[in-house]
Amino acid sequence: MVKKSTLESILQNEMSDFWALLDSEEKRIISDNFHIQNFKKNEVIYNEGDKPHQLMYLLKGKVKVYKKGNGDRNQIIRMVRPGQYFGYRAYFANEDYVTSGAAIENTQIGFLPMSLVEEHIRRNNDLAFFFIRTLANNLGQSDTRTVNLTQKHIRGRLAESLIVLYDNYGYEPDSTTLNIYLSREDLANLSNMTTSNAIRTLTAFASEHLITVDGRKIKILNEEELRRISKHG
Repeated sequence: MVKKSTLESILQNEMSDFWALLDSEEKRIISDNFHIQNFKKNEVIYNEGDKPHQLMYLLKGKVKVYKKGNGDRNQIIRMVRPGQYFGYRAYFANEDYVTSGAAIENTQIGFLPMSLVEEHIRRNNDLAFFFIRTLANNLGQSDTRTVNLTQKHIRGRLAESLIVLYDNYGYEPDSTTLNIYLSREDLANLSNMTTSNAIRTLTAFASEHLITVDGRKIKILNEEELRRISKHG
């Protein structure tokens, strides 16, 4: 059990954008109902078809949001980084989850009941606009990704995925190794291609000295050229 003072500190410091919009009574109610859960690597957080009941906030770790497609092949829709909210769109749409979420590594998530969030939204216009803006930003990013994944060639799609991973998680202290280790299958699912195509394209990028690959570790040697390939598809 996390101490109440610790929960309030997390809400104030980690979720400051949300916390700042609440009055003192709202803050008390939110902190009383906020709970934290840890997930192990590859553990499923929620499943497609489940009822949405919780607002989720990623405190530590990395999460993939994905949807099962034809032939049980998964398409990764979004990569969640610490500081982002997720899992609430389906509640506002009054529908079951149309995606699943899983931890990529050991992960810590904060949860708030969506029914409570809705109550505060109905009374707090600033909080309502906060979620409208967040949903609008996510929709814009999703629209862009949809066009890119359907119109770009394989090289452009994989280059974009590598840039997305960098933009989300950055580099390790060596300033070249991506701070996330994805399986080839996950990288393919993020890029809307088969695993074999992802492997071949990674090999091609390595032969062109754009990256180096060591197991699941990927070092970016020429970020500028990867961005050019991503942009022009």
